[in-house]
Amino acid sequence: MDRTTAKKNTLLRRKLRIKKKIRAQKGNLRLCISKSNTSFYAQIIDDEKGVTLLGVSTLAEDFKSLKSKKNIEAALALGKFFAEKAVEKGLKKVVFDRNGNLYHGKIKAFAESARENGLEF
Repeated sequence: MDRTTAKKNTLLRRKLRIKKKIRAQKGNLRLCISKSNTSFYAQIIDDEKGVTLLGVSTLAEDFKSLKSKKNIEAALALGKFFAEKAVEKGLKKVVFDRNGNLYHGKIKAFAESARENGLEF
């Protein structure tokens, strides 16, 4: 097994372990985040109904002024904007699904910004 396959397997195992713990908490909305090489995405999902209640990314019109859509500053801005939109819709309490990513850097910045602006997780 080469390094890239091992790295993908580690990410997949971590992702499944997190999902198993989150799905055990039935009745809660899930705040799922993902990132790519160019942008950052966040959405609130109701797993019981199978519906996405709110979804925002750094590709939206509100983030045109950002120099880069993939760095920590973009994650902070997205966290603030996302939390404001969620509270506006009445979605305050969620479960944080970091989607297999480690809790540091952009993921940590997004989470702390969302907590500061009204989301509870």
